[in-house]
Amino acid sequence: MSTNQETESIYLDDIPLPDALERFRQALSAAGLDGPLESETVPLELALGRVTAEAVWAKHSSPHYHAAAMDGYALRAVDTDGASDREPVDLSVKSRAKYVDTGDAMPSWADAVIPIELVEPIPPTSDLRNCETIRIRSAVSPWSHVRLMGEDMVATELVLPAEHVLKPIDLGAVAACGHDCVCVWRQPRVAILPTGSELVPTGTPVKAGEIIEFNSLVLAGQVQSWGGEPTRFPIIADDRKKLKKSIARASKDHDLVLVIAGSSAGSEDFTASAIGDLGQVLVHGIAVRPGHPVILGILKHAASKKVKDRSVPVIGIPGYPVSAALTGEIFVEPLLANWTGRSPTDRPTLEATITRKVHSSMGDDEYLRVTVGRVGERIIAAPLTRGAGVVTSLVRADGIVIIPAGVQGLQAGENVHVQLYRTLDEIERTILVLGSHDLCIDLLAQFIAFKGARISSANLGSLGGLIALHREEAHLAGSHLLDPESGEYNLTYIEKYLPEIETVVLGFVYRQQGLILERDNPLGIQSLDDLARKDVNFINRQRGSGTRILLDYHLESQGISAAMIHGYDQEAITHLAVAASVASGRANCGLGIHAAAAALELDFIPLFQERYDLIIPKEHFQDPKLQPLLELLHDPAFRQAVKDLPGYDTAPMGKRFA
Repeated sequence: MSTNQETESIYLDDIPLPDALERFRQALSAAGLDGPLESETVPLELALGRVTAEAVWAKHSSPHYHAAAMDGYALRAVDTDGASDREPVDLSVKSRAKYVDTGDAMPSWADAVIPIELVEPIPPTSDLRNCETIRIRSAVSPWSHVRLMGEDMVATELVLPAEHVLKPIDLGAVAACGHDCVCVWRQPRVAILPTGSELVPTGTPVKAGEIIEFNSLVLAGQVQSWGGEPTRFPIIADDRKKLKKSIARASKDHDLVLVIAGSSAGSEDFTASAIGDLGQVLVHGIAVRPGHPVILGILKHAASKKVKDRSVPVIGIPGYPVSAALTGEIFVEPLLANWTGRSPTDRPTLEATITRKVHSSMGDDEYLRVTVGRVGERIIAAPLTRGAGVVTSLVRADGIVIIPAGVQGLQAGENVHVQLYRTLDEIERTILVLGSHDLCIDLLAQFIAFKGARISSANLGSLGGLIALHREEAHLAGSHLLDPESGEYNLTYIEKYLPEIETVVLGFVYRQQGLILERDNPLGIQSLDDLARKDVNFINRQRGSGTRILLDYHLESQGISAAMIHGYDQEAITHLAVAASVASGRANCGLGIHAAAAALELDFIPLFQERYDLIIPKEHFQDPKLQPLLELLHDPAFRQAVKDLPGYDTAPMGKRFA
């Protein structure tokens, strides 16, 4: 049988997520893997975050003696009866009082401590610790300023129950009652096997067709944060025998095997067939986006003299980074939680308003990444780029919105439930910036982090930003919309799209727009006129972006129609995306900012200087939440960082144009 036929023979159609989870749960239960793994005893210094497998009982009392709670003199309370300013009581230190420091054991005959500041030495001396007689002017009650034996805990008392996640203070309590180690559930050992002939290790210079392997790094971090012990295996080439051998080897001394394989029904997908040879494929394909080609299986190990009869779960992880990370959250985290005796992570959730329409496949559960912030009285969720390979969308994501199977999508303004990756406090401190893409917004986010605030942004284009302000979905918008008739920036558009909203228009930067070209400009492109040449392939910005409007204005003034430009309808949503299109050979040129060309070491021909403004509704301009941002516009270090970027001028920064 051919490799392709073997793969297809065990390939299962996508099944709903609940069905996949139930099938996996039943297999784990049948294998006796539906609860915590065996227990182990570990030193206290290694127990933080672990879960107790047994209750912890006090070995001895704490404190295990009556202890002085203050610096002073131990004495009998009855000896101070009647003491007052008029009739003080004098006690001999040799026979009726003894000096003690905080924590000292109380003399067997004493039942109280009088603080040293309430004692007068007789005869007067500055050395209150070594006087012969002390004078007392107020009585003390029995056991005053004394920590009684067992005040904290008494021998045999329950200190911590089983199934308790150990916090730093718990370790102190266990130590205080006489233990130096604790019995906890063993941490699962997880093998992570990256596969693919196209993969190269991190730090390796890459060539076309090569991909840096970082999924195993992400999964290892996830496993460690969820209480497991990850082992990253070397990259395995696309070879069925090698993969099968590696899976078998990893399963011998690990509790879970994760195979990162980019599983599919394609000719180079060997994961399903390898698992099928070594055990059983339970699921191959789950109706989840991103993350379709997930494999769930069980490997079998027959008993031998050295190894007990055991089953080892194996999960085939999709190769796209977003799919890989989400597969970890959906399948690996609950499994490790169960094995380590804790509850699965329960993320905080909140209700938010989605900013734009989102289409979704009716047959799949979709995990939509969003940025989140409070704007006025509403929590706003702005969708991020949805590609399974866009790992930065997970970096920038504040939360996940699950669109269930059977729902075609979401409407703009619809209320959704967001599972948060960040704390509620972080969400409250978030400044939402929607609108035109600019590298200085990213720089602003970097600087503002040191002021205790954070910026979350999404690129909608200049018009999209103004519409977001009209819908009250952002605190401010970046915009560089040129009015062809007046030559003014933004003001005409604000009057049109925000007629009922009082706004403040703050200058941000002047920046150079021009042609981003292939290195060394092999086609000799010099101006917009060259865009009409048949040998030039152009990459455009999206409709509604200020750059697109700027281009159309100048094309019209020069008599160049869109139909004359090959690639006019090809769109990119950021300046860096334009530069990437040129660097990759998708296009010969595009209109964008100088800094984007410099970032990818491309050629650049400056054509126009434009003003990029920050449009802020007045109610947000006066909100203390925005003060860190407004202060940065006058910060010399921030201004210098902007000036250091190619093609930028900070002359308008902080100036009010309306």
